[in-house]
Amino acid sequence: MNVYVHHILAALDQLAPFSLAENWDNVGLLAGNPQTPVTSILLGLDPTIRLLDEAIARGANTIITHHPFIFHPLSTVLTSTPVGIFLEKALAHTINVISCHTNLDNAESGVSDALGRALGLTALTPLRPLATPETGATGMGRIGIFERPLSATAFMDRLFQILQLTTIQVAGTIPEQIRTVALCGGSGSELAETARSRGADLYLSAEIKHSTARWAEACGFCVIDGSHYGTEQPVMPYLQDMIQTMAATNNWSLEVFLTQTEKHPFHSYSKTDIPSIHSKTHNTNGSQTCNHTNNPI
Repeated sequence: MNVYVHHILAALDQLAPFSLAENWDNVGLLAGNPQTPVTSILLGLDPTIRLLDEAIARGANTIITHHPFIFHPLSTVLTSTPVGIFLEKALAHTINVISCHTNLDNAESGVSDALGRALGLTALTPLRPLATPETGATGMGRIGIFERPLSATAFMDRLFQILQLTTIQVAGTIPEQIRTVALCGGSGSELAETARSRGADLYLSAEIKHSTARWAEACGFCVIDGSHYGTEQPVMPYLQDMIQTMAATNNWSLEVFLTQTEKHPFHSYSKTDIPSIHSKTHNTNGSQTCNHTNNPI
């Protein structure tokens, strides 16, 4: 059975209803045509030129990203800027671009559920439930338990593996035994106090504010910054599985790929790395006018 972009949008609306998106967000089909047949789909967290090039190389005419490439309204489209370059190339190659951002954050079995399950947590419930008539366990962040408490060492070993990081920032002291964990994939500094009030042994999120780190230090509470990319990337294989399951249910002939080129945008350096930093950080995309006003937080 042929599958069209509007079929994919309807499927995504079942998996992570677009109505769950925050009112400041921009989700759904951001470029393309709902009536276009879908050849195959490429999934990635970020809408980058590298991801577009990978889609073109794979013959995928649809990409689904977590972060939207159009975040604020565009008054102009300058093809010398990252957003303009991305849009021009997507349209030139007839690639449909879909975003599932805060709807996937808030959805049951969304970003934070995927992170919690990857860590081995059970009994996951929303850390900040949505005050909407939507059914199910919707809301921002999750809190859950380990069936058997982990030592600090065992927990951190697992965390490094799941987040695919070599360094992790921690405010406060990691508890000797960890049973209850609160978390929020992506930027979630504002939920740290909620995590403590809900009885979590520690809180895992990203983009933790300095003031939040000082608060945690003063309260004797542990807050861990696992980076935005690190805490969100576990959802992508899960999203792939969900779309593939729905494709099989509907008898769609459809391949769904995970990006193989997307990497963490930050690199960790030690003092001994300083002499070689320049050679490792050259710009591979050429000179661009970098206007960040359309990038999501």
